[in-house]
Amino acid sequence: MMRRYEIFADYFQFYLWDAGAKPSPPTDYTQDDLVHRIKSSLHVVVIQPLRNMDVPVSLELAETAPPIDLAEFDHVAETSLDLPSGRLEIHECTGGSIDILDVAPGTYRVRACFKGLDTLSEDGLDGDDRYLITLWPAPAAPLVVLKQYEDAR
Repeated sequence: MMRRYEIFADYFQFYLWDAGAKPSPPTDYTQDDLVHRIKSSLHVVVIQPLRNMDVPVSLELAETAPPIDLAEFDHVAETSLDLPSGRLEIHECTGGSIDILDVAPGTYRVRACFKGLDTLSEDGLDGDDRYLITLWPAPAAPLVVLKQYEDAR
């Protein structure tokens, strides 16, 4: 299943979280968190786009880890998300809920793929950047960056 959204990434972030747990987004950011462009905490994953504007996001729910061609993306990172209620909520940082999807309760792997990052305007307000988020059931595992984007600006 694939869904598409325009998400306002205020403060360069938006969230995936368990709607039943009603978690608080983390506030204890490190430099590594900013470089990884993804951060996880109890029942929440923070995705950190390069723009704090409306960004196009595709969200895919898969049954198993889909293959990935790293050459297709500028940045790819994965982490785990526990969804005990089985209700995945996509939420803006300073806005509200974008969508709530019913999934099987459990732990999921979240893969965040960033594309078109070199298309951002000098002021960072415009660009053809796109974000693909894929979730599938998987045991909890540490955050890993599969491909690191180096911002040349």
